[in-house]
Amino acid sequence: MQGKGVQGKGVQGMGVQGMGVQDEKEGACMSDNTVWHAHRVDRAQREALNAQRACLLWFTGLSGSGKSTIAGLVEERLHQLGKLTYLLDGDNVRQGLNGDLGFSDADRVENVRRIGELSGLFVDAGVITLSAFISPFRSERAAVRRRLAAGDFIEVFVDAPLATCEARDPKGLYRRARAGEIADFTGIDSPYEPPQAPEVHLHNDGSRSPSAMAQQVVNYLAGRRCV
Repeated sequence: MQGKGVQGKGVQGMGVQGMGVQDEKEGACMSDNTVWHAHRVDRAQREALNAQRACLLWFTGLSGSGKSTIAGLVEERLHQLGKLTYLLDGDNVRQGLNGDLGFSDADRVENVRRIGELSGLFVDAGVITLSAFISPFRSERAAVRRRLAAGDFIEVFVDAPLATCEARDPKGLYRRARAGEIADFTGIDSPYEPPQAPEVHLHNDGSRSPSAMAQQVVNYLAGRRCV
């Protein structure tokens, strides 16, 4: 599915599991003339060079829930441990790669699809990848999970009540949405489907510091021997 802001076919699928022609409903490559090319240097060799196990930490939650803040703290701690990381942030990605997308349901689906493909390439490169996006729909998060090898996708639910997010409102977006200045705003007039079984569940209601929640994520990675 593609949003009205997508020009042509948008970004083609770039799965990292040796896939050729892929399922149309997942928005992947539909050309019969493309074949996955296995290169001489593979993921295992890149991971060995980096002395780490690559994975994708997918931070999801409402706007203002603290996704980017916590993800940034996690990346900082991993960097201090000597790990190779990259953080993909929702606002930053919309400055370039996804700059042609709006905020309709269809465009949100395409936004997550592109980020899922990009994140998969980073994981294949042996990088511990952090993606911080509202990503409101369970089906789209599940589609990203399916594109990766088992165990690579780690869903981190930054669970903050809507009232708490509205009270924070660091960008003034909730105020504008309530005033009718922003349409299709998640939590107001567009749904958010919370994860049902996230690998990491962070309750960010103000009772814990961002630093403590970041450490919870790092501890989870240590338990999985990713770091």
